[in-house]
Amino acid sequence: MKQYRTLLFDVDNTLLDFSAAEREALSSLFEEQELALTPEIGQRYMEINQGLWKSFEEGKIGRDKVVNTRFSLLFREYGKEVDGVFLEKRYRSYLDKGHQLMEGAIEVVETLQNKYDLYIVTNGVAATQDKRLRASGLYPYFKDIFVSEAVGCQKPMKQYFDFVFARIDQFSLEETLIIGDTFNSDIKGGHLAGIDTCWFNPEQKPNHTDIVPTYEIQTLRDLINILNGDSPPAH
Repeated sequence: MKQYRTLLFDVDNTLLDFSAAEREALSSLFEEQELALTPEIGQRYMEINQGLWKSFEEGKIGRDKVVNTRFSLLFREYGKEVDGVFLEKRYRSYLDKGHQLMEGAIEVVETLQNKYDLYIVTNGVAATQDKRLRASGLYPYFKDIFVSEAVGCQKPMKQYFDFVFARIDQFSLEETLIIGDTFNSDIKGGHLAGIDTCWFNPEQKPNHTDIVPTYEIQTLRDLINILNGDSPPAH
């Protein structure tokens, strides 16, 4: 079994249940604004939001455009003009409080910190990720946290990973593994950066690319088994 020293963890829907935090934040925002959050509107928000973040990951738009236009774009489709920047601030105030853990997250990082150097690599808003990681209890387990907003570029860009690698003591490509749920930013990003990858894929989504992750897991506890040499790689 290959020996690793450095583990890079994504945050949203890898260590923290972003989907749950997002649902609660949207519900609170719509209730505050006295607007009806129907399943149709909720689904359309997800589609618009995911599309904007994908464009961000591809370097086509900046983070500010993602967060400050998603609500105005959504409501425009339903014939309502809103202040997207204002709604984003209110939504962010609720999202900052969302720190629901993915199953096994604390147990896994607590176990791994004794043998590996753990780091956070995440796209998103720095203040939000900091608050959520601290509130969840995850923060103390990591040697450093790299948020795209603070780095100045994002996963899967090689510049993002170069920035991270330059700030890890005695860094080695061969001894580094990234763990994340998003294929484009985490697995493609890790692949382009030249490190091994572990795709956290609890829903067993299909891989439609020619990039094969080094490992694939359905639960975070599976990661411990892999690192102990108890599970074969994905390929």
